[in-house]
Amino acid sequence: MKIKSTEIVDTFAEAFKMYGSRVIITAETKEWAMAAAQSITGFATSVIGCKCEAGIEAEIATEDSPDLRPGVSVLFFAMDAESLGKRLVERIGQCVMTCPSTACYNGIDEGTAVTVGGQLRYFGDGYQSSKVMADNKFWRIPVMDGEFLIDNSFNVQKSVGGGNILILGKNQKATLKAASAATKAMRQLKDIILPFPNGVVRSGSKVGSKYKSLIASTNHAYCPTLRSVIKNTELDEGINSVLEIVIDGLNIEAVEEAMRVGMTAAAKPGIKKISAGNYGGNLGQYHIKLHELIGAK
Repeated sequence: MKIKSTEIVDTFAEAFKMYGSRVIITAETKEWAMAAAQSITGFATSVIGCKCEAGIEAEIATEDSPDLRPGVSVLFFAMDAESLGKRLVERIGQCVMTCPSTACYNGIDEGTAVTVGGQLRYFGDGYQSSKVMADNKFWRIPVMDGEFLIDNSFNVQKSVGGGNILILGKNQKATLKAASAATKAMRQLKDIILPFPNGVVRSGSKVGSKYKSLIASTNHAYCPTLRSVIKNTELDEGINSVLEIVIDGLNIEAVEEAMRVGMTAAAKPGIKKISAGNYGGNLGQYHIKLHELIGAK
């Protein structure tokens, strides 16, 4: 199966059950809302080393935001609801409450509630106060530019992490161009994030290592510099650069659509193949088959 001249490998992406949450940040200006969003999503590329995965979902127009101010929606993912709740408290407290003029709201209507504002309120040192609006409880925490308004609790829901595509190109330039086109197309969609830098990761990993202290190590089968020295390379001659795009989503349908859109956009001149990373079907609960995605439209 091909898209234009790019072969779509008959394989599947192996994705995992995770828990996700949407945080809506508003501020006096779009620049301050984005500053908080960029800070809160820093160092959140993979649960392997960062405890959570996070990214900016979209900008929110003033007419659609909870307080009619410029806003940004951010998605967070972790392996369980309790861990996700802890990350929200840590990151909102350090990266949103600290940012001038911001407020912070729960962005998911259903799911399991975790207390966030109800913990951060103690920063008010007894001067904090509660406020109920439209049956939702908020906390008003005094800060030096006025007050920080935050929802008492945020909802987390069952989600999907680790959807992915691998872009195999003739050189780095062509592969970067294709990856950029794919991430641009994916970011037009709702309910997903691409947690790695600019949405792309070059250091794809496999489970385990020759070093017992590591739970993951370089995916040597896709490293072009190792093609001539290993037996199980996945790279044909002429493939000299591989980039991966990882997708986390609030539901499996959103992840599948992002992968389909991404593959279509990445099929550019110089891209020999598009594949996906998996673990033989032994770890992830979701097996997203590439040929089925392409054949679905």
